[in-house]
Amino acid sequence: MTTMDAEAQERASRIALLPMQHVGQKTGFFTGTGKSIAEIWAQRELLWLLVRREIRARYKDSSLGILWSLVRPLVQLLIYYFAIGQILGAARAVPDFAIFVFVGLTTWGLFAETVSGMTTSMVSNAGLVKKVYLPREIFPLSSVGGAIFNFMVQAVVLLVAIAFLASFPGDGRLWFAPVAIVTLIVFSTAVGLVLSAVNVYLRDTEHLVEIALVVLFWASPIVYSYTFVHNALHGNWLEQIYLANPVTICIIAMQKALWAAGTEATGAFTQAWPDNLALRLAITLLVSLVLVWLAQRIFSRLQGNFAQEL
Repeated sequence: MTTMDAEAQERASRIALLPMQHVGQKTGFFTGTGKSIAEIWAQRELLWLLVRREIRARYKDSSLGILWSLVRPLVQLLIYYFAIGQILGAARAVPDFAIFVFVGLTTWGLFAETVSGMTTSMVSNAGLVKKVYLPREIFPLSSVGGAIFNFMVQAVVLLVAIAFLASFPGDGRLWFAPVAIVTLIVFSTAVGLVLSAVNVYLRDTEHLVEIALVVLFWASPIVYSYTFVHNALHGNWLEQIYLANPVTICIIAMQKALWAAGTEATGAFTQAWPDNLALRLAITLLVSLVLVWLAQRIFSRLQGNFAQEL
């Protein structure tokens, strides 16, 4: 027996004498959430590093860098403003149409980027997942951080545009905006967390998500006003289903907060708003909190075979 073999055998003997330790998250449906949050909090510095890596990787070797996060929504704004607003005539029934569309696109961008980024996050970090044990939720959560950063950049431009081209509501409706953003982040995190785990087993998921986002975009009042929907459905059960979409409620709440002309306009420009919008938003937030808890439990159950599947 060589010296190296003897050392290896001695090391194996020492390891065999160590007590067994639990590795990984507890799987209790009700008790596991607290332990998972504690593990994620313990790795908060790593989570912050992953968020920074995601932001840097997105603009790596590009000449304009972070300015690219503004180019896409601005191009979308111009297209929708001229194609739908001017050519199809939507702007003739919607006051301050450019601000209206920009509010919707900025809010939608946060949701779409969060869900699509989280869906592919586990596969994108397959190398780390297979090599070391970490609370794996930090990978999809890092995508949430990157999406929030982009949203903040776009939100600054939106606020500047409102200040110069329109006006802020003066009747205390601004509180809708932060509540809507928090609700949208919680809801999109719940959806993205489940999809990130499912995508490990079914890689078609990320392609289905792309199609679903296109459908959901047109199912939300982003480039057309909620008034069109209300006038067509007259508050029937189909309209209630339309308003049951959390993304729709968050976008309408953002428009209520930042699109002053939508509330102040009269005559042909008068806009319709859902009844009890504040209550609907509060219920959406509570439901989203329950959904994010359920999503974390589902993720915890599915993560057991991540390393083998990746």
